[in-house]
Amino acid sequence: MLSAGLALVGAIIYGAADFLGGLAAKRLRSIVVTAVAAASGLVILAVAFPFIGGEWSAPDIAWGLLSSIFGVVAIALLYACLAIGPMSILSPLTAVVSAIAPMLWGLLVNGETLSPVGYAGLAVALVAVVLVGFIPGQKVVRPSTRGLLMAVGAGLAIGAFLIVIDQTSDESGLAPLIVNRATSTVVTLAIVAVLALRAVRSGRPAGSVLEVSGPIVGATPTGHADLEHAAAAAPAGNGVPASRSRAWWLAIICGLVDAAANSILLLALRTGDLSIVSALTALYPAGTILLAAVVLRERVAAVQWLGLALALLAGGMLALA
Repeated sequence: MLSAGLALVGAIIYGAADFLGGLAAKRLRSIVVTAVAAASGLVILAVAFPFIGGEWSAPDIAWGLLSSIFGVVAIALLYACLAIGPMSILSPLTAVVSAIAPMLWGLLVNGETLSPVGYAGLAVALVAVVLVGFIPGQKVVRPSTRGLLMAVGAGLAIGAFLIVIDQTSDESGLAPLIVNRATSTVVTLAIVAVLALRAVRSGRPAGSVLEVSGPIVGATPTGHADLEHAAAAAPAGNGVPASRSRAWWLAIICGLVDAAANSILLLALRTGDLSIVSALTALYPAGTILLAAVVLRERVAAVQWLGLALALLAGGMLALA
């Protein structure tokens, strides 16, 4: 099935965007990275729109606006998770919930039906999501109830983004994504502006809001992020941008890559079932793992290799569904 292949490719590209955003966040404040990524994504989608086309209708515009709101909620809850921890448990929990929520919606609300191989593929995909989302080397600590609720909320918000985008019409083309990115850009830039105003009022330069503060993670406008590297400090020479200007470029490219992933996701949803696409899209940490191995020369844990193998197996099984 074409949609299964597209969803798996889109997941890898999502992971690449998360990786780039994470690197940018080592030199720029997290919300600044998100704002820049939203703006650059908006620009590339607007440039591509005349070539791809699409109809502007009130319902599709509303769905695009609502999807952006869910993205902002996901980012806020994600930052809350990072502040509470432990991410070794909360990270895979967020990914699993982001897969299960739209999966159940597709099966129970949309009435999607799969073959026995397809249902088995969904189960394999969920196991793969847990394994690729596993953060090796972290001490296992029992999470608080608040942390669990935040992780579940972030997963539900990411899943809701998929459900909402799936409601858009085929004729709308990229229009819902443009509305999504425009709204995300306005919201995140407004937050940066408020932070700058508060800095000036406290006697600090407005540019101080660009400095790294809080969690070191560059969340994309969709709510995804490289959580494996989020909690760790950035050692010198380990893939950290050499200058702030390079970090700006990484944030810009992050937005372009994330926009490409969203476009592929939209195509996958319009050619296949929400249940299948959501299960495979939740494998986005796989892209981060592979890029970290290539760029940062990081060792991939055995459990993550197993997760990657199961992801491919799930993709094949769901393609036959």
